[in-house]
Amino acid sequence: MKPGVRALGIAESYRTDRNRSTLAGAIVRADRVCDGLAYSACSVGGTDATDAVIELIDELNRPDVRYVLLGAIAPAWFNVLDPSRIHEAVDRPVLAVTFEGSAGLESSLRDAFSGPELTARLAIYRSLPGRRRLSVNDETVYVRAVGLEPAEANEIVRAFTPEGGRPEPIRVARLAARAADVYAGSDS
Repeated sequence: MKPGVRALGIAESYRTDRNRSTLAGAIVRADRVCDGLAYSACSVGGTDATDAVIELIDELNRPDVRYVLLGAIAPAWFNVLDPSRIHEAVDRPVLAVTFEGSAGLESSLRDAFSGPELTARLAIYRSLPGRRRLSVNDETVYVRAVGLEPAEANEIVRAFTPEGGRPEPIRVARLAARAADVYAGSDS
């Protein structure tokens, strides 16, 4: 992959004393150069995370970003992201990269929600592309991809993960989200 290819990593951070979660977007080139940051927010336990991600990407207005890498599929206490909707809205491949094996979210969603809140989350969750296990630098990640074939998705994740198991755009976005939360917390 050429060193100037850019991906946007999106990660979140939230403090338990707030009902909003900070979403950070970090544009990182394949050669590990950070080329931009942006922020948005979504509600903890809400259903607005997908819209917040789309807004963040639209506000960046960076047609040079080729891929979107999500660092979670259900940030902000089950505010389930819809990668297919994000892909359609921003016309770029979307990869959700998570870092822990699990039996899935359905039972946790059922424990936390009922009625229309549960129905809405289950509809999005059940529409997600399958999660595939991928070995990267002797670590295991789990990838869902929209707009890419599995082999190409694997190549992208590996190209943006120079060491460890966390792709650099997601790692930088996570640092930025946490820093923003710390800064916002210092105001109170």
